[in-house]
Amino acid sequence: MVSAVNERVELSESLDGPRSCRRRASDACTHPAVNADERAARRALRRQIARLERELADAFVTAYPMGGLEQPPATFGEPRLLGLGELERVRDELAARVAAARATIARRADEQAEKRLVLERMLLAPADYRFTRISCRELGEPGCGVWQVRPRLGLIGC
Repeated sequence: MVSAVNERVELSESLDGPRSCRRRASDACTHPAVNADERAARRALRRQIARLERELADAFVTAYPMGGLEQPPATFGEPRLLGLGELERVRDELAARVAAARATIARRADEQAEKRLVLERMLLAPADYRFTRISCRELGEPGCGVWQVRPRLGLIGC
């Protein structure tokens, strides 16, 4: 029985190299070279990244009826354990995307509020807004309708 175990160990060492050379991703966190401060920093960065990803998802859902958000270019990489510098870069990129999403949402909300004011003025004084058209999409409303001011008697009417 012992010889079978020894043969398996020798076989695995011959295939994978010596045991000291093999390393798993979970060993990186428990390795003595990684001190407690770095583990705490990684944990804090991962928490911040998770919070920013939730905020970005909320912003995407909020902006969807307004026309959506711009998507960043797709990046592909191999799976790996990110270092502190890479985690900080990911966090900073997410923070920039969240800020841009919030700015886009605020700009579009301001545009929609302005169009609603124009619509109110159109309804109060239609003679001042002849042939003006405002779509429901510009107002942030669903559907494909249009609000427009048209003279009652055609081009010569009031």
